[in-house]
Amino acid sequence: MVNRKDTLWEQFLQPIVGIFIDGKQLRQLYESIDWQRECDRLSTPDLVYPDYYKSQNFHGIEGGYLNGGAATSYDPITQYALPPNETWVRQELIDRIQGTPRRILDLGCGTGSTTLLLKKAFPEAEVIGLDLSPYMLVMAERKAEAAGVDIQWRHGKAEETGLPEASFDLVTASLLFHETPPAVAKSILRESFRLLKGGGQVLILDGNQRTLRQVNWLTEVFEEPYIKAYATDSVDAWMGSAGFEAVQTQDVWLLNQVTQGMKPLPVDEQVYQRTQRRTIDDFGSEGIPAPAY
Repeated sequence: MVNRKDTLWEQFLQPIVGIFIDGKQLRQLYESIDWQRECDRLSTPDLVYPDYYKSQNFHGIEGGYLNGGAATSYDPITQYALPPNETWVRQELIDRIQGTPRRILDLGCGTGSTTLLLKKAFPEAEVIGLDLSPYMLVMAERKAEAAGVDIQWRHGKAEETGLPEASFDLVTASLLFHETPPAVAKSILRESFRLLKGGGQVLILDGNQRTLRQVNWLTEVFEEPYIKAYATDSVDAWMGSAGFEAVQTQDVWLLNQVTQGMKPLPVDEQVYQRTQRRTIDDFGSEGIPAPAY
């Protein structure tokens, strides 16, 4: 993989992180994988990569995530990019899940770090991880096999999944929105709304927009082409525009945030539930009218 040499990441931070990363071990891992064969096996043949994805460098890497070098180095580097602890940060999304979802879709799943946590939290659920990079999916599949868990990996666009309408109880995305133009992020939320059943939940973990606006240098560090546009906008507003209700954002260790929303129940279901609540209120939990005093 070829990196630009003029970014803050390349000049200052990568040498520091490099002290803690075993470059020889990463190279051995990279060379042990037949990338062409594995990517061909996981790829959707007719998928067309959008310009916003294939024409940009991410983290100073030419070709972005469409290469094996980016896929093998992602996990070792990300553990230092999510202080104080990557697992703790990702777990914040898991902890905000309501109920027990039976079908879960993790959009922009990358190497599957959050996807694996979702499966761990809900082992009986059907969990699907979707990403635009077959290289990242190769690594995700290897991690799932090592963990002994059954997760479906799908190559596709988060804004146009091709999956059936109203077929999921939970849709998540971790560290995806700051790597997409705001217009695409909005499209991803509209697609999430389409995919969710009534009463389903969406959860978005990403950089803290308020912090990023106040500490401008953070948007320069990792050479993310869309992060400044992300920082100046509002995931809350995007969710509201997509149709989600009960939208709220909570800070996660200052540098990150989790935004959640619910897809409203169909009108007839809302009426039914209100009727049921009135029946219980009027007659008590046993269906017997409360005595008058």
